[in-house]
Amino acid sequence: MTASGRILVVDDDAAIRTVVSEALRRKGHDVVTAASLGEMRGMLAKGLPDVLVTDVVLPDGDGLDMVPQILAEHPALPIIVLSARNTLSTAVRATEAGAFDYLPKPFDLDVLAQAVAGGLARARRVGATVAEAVDDTLPLIGRSPAMQGVYRVIARVVSNDLTVLVSGESGTGKELVARAIHDLGARRAAPFVALNMAAIPRELIEAELFGHERGAFTGAAARVAGKFEQAAGGTLFLDEIGDMPMDAQTRLLRVLQSGEFTTVGGSRTIRANVRIVAATNKDLAAQVTSGGFREDLFYRLNVVPIALPALRERRQDIALLARHFLDRAADDGLPHKRIDDSVVALLEAHSWPGNVRELENLMRRLAALSRDEWIGREEISAMLGRGVSGSPAPSAGIKAAVLARLAEIDSERAGALDDGTVYDRIIAEVERPLIVAMLERHGGNQLRAARAMGINRNTLRKRLDDLSIATSDARRPPRDVDPN
Repeated sequence: MTASGRILVVDDDAAIRTVVSEALRRKGHDVVTAASLGEMRGMLAKGLPDVLVTDVVLPDGDGLDMVPQILAEHPALPIIVLSARNTLSTAVRATEAGAFDYLPKPFDLDVLAQAVAGGLARARRVGATVAEAVDDTLPLIGRSPAMQGVYRVIARVVSNDLTVLVSGESGTGKELVARAIHDLGARRAAPFVALNMAAIPRELIEAELFGHERGAFTGAAARVAGKFEQAAGGTLFLDEIGDMPMDAQTRLLRVLQSGEFTTVGGSRTIRANVRIVAATNKDLAAQVTSGGFREDLFYRLNVVPIALPALRERRQDIALLARHFLDRAADDGLPHKRIDDSVVALLEAHSWPGNVRELENLMRRLAALSRDEWIGREEISAMLGRGVSGSPAPSAGIKAAVLARLAEIDSERAGALDDGTVYDRIIAEVERPLIVAMLERHGGNQLRAARAMGINRNTLRKRLDDLSIATSDARRPPRDVDPN
């Protein structure tokens, strides 16, 4: 049976005070209430409660501003913060202020009861308050319950160096989570270094991670520091960790166990002073079962798991995200565009297989190409490849693009569509960006790009020559802005 306690509930909404009080009394707690900071101070002066539950926005001030003052006088008092300002910034502010827990409104009464029980079960360990103020320009956007859970975990790990494993589909924002953990933590003044395992040839991964000495292998003309050294004092983000080859997994495990490593071809032991955040869009537990991933490494990485929801699982965030991306496009110099509720409904009905990245790309494309300030349903439908009715038509977007290009060719020269060259011309125009994009995706590795496209490497080489794709295009490094 959960131990009962004396709980002080502070909220200026009488209905919330009543509902919360009744729920906690049913759990056996003695509940007193206050409607303002002034009343709360009076209650605290009369006698210390076992747990304080307080709203942020109160008639006479900010409840979060009071948390450090209260803890300075009563460091063992667990304080649970409630807030309708349910952003990552609020969650982090609450944690940095020393709050025991943070719950976004609307909250589940059972979750609140569990938080109160946790506060009663153990004394709150007071942590140092981060002096630098946290602004609202944080990289993660969304107020859905699914994202609130993510914010709460991030807020709890920024003050320590625990290893974090971020999982989620491609495009959900895994690198943004890693950057938020770094930027809000004690290591934020040091480097944030990212390495995408899927974009590095398997034989070079160990050299990329740990560095190499001169002469360690053919082409190693000088000593090169690896990602562990480059990220010294900061955060090392290992993206697509599920694509890491087994021999490199073994070396990474040894580093995580010992905190030390040596360069490829070297003998000097180097101390690994980094925080590890890993990410995957695969089921690592299933890979462990199938023998594709080391079980001991999985447990070393999965100390704090963060599962990012797909965009279709947080549809209430779509309008906020879409408008945010339009605003950001305008900040980058594109025309400022707007969307109304009918367009939002169409966006919310889409399945978003590419998740947040797909939505961002769509908004930037619309900002660049839409003629009117207000984006219409027809434009959205055409770019999403769906009819206005919402019925699926996966190839509609490609069809519309081809028809538009045919119209351009026809306008350039009379009879151009009947001169026997249009097929080769359209295919080449589609094939070229496809090949360049796949080479970029695979870091210029022609073999991996060819395999991904399902063609022979020699065929790819021939198409590179036929389409006059420069060597620089073929060797372009992978993009690190991918929010995977």
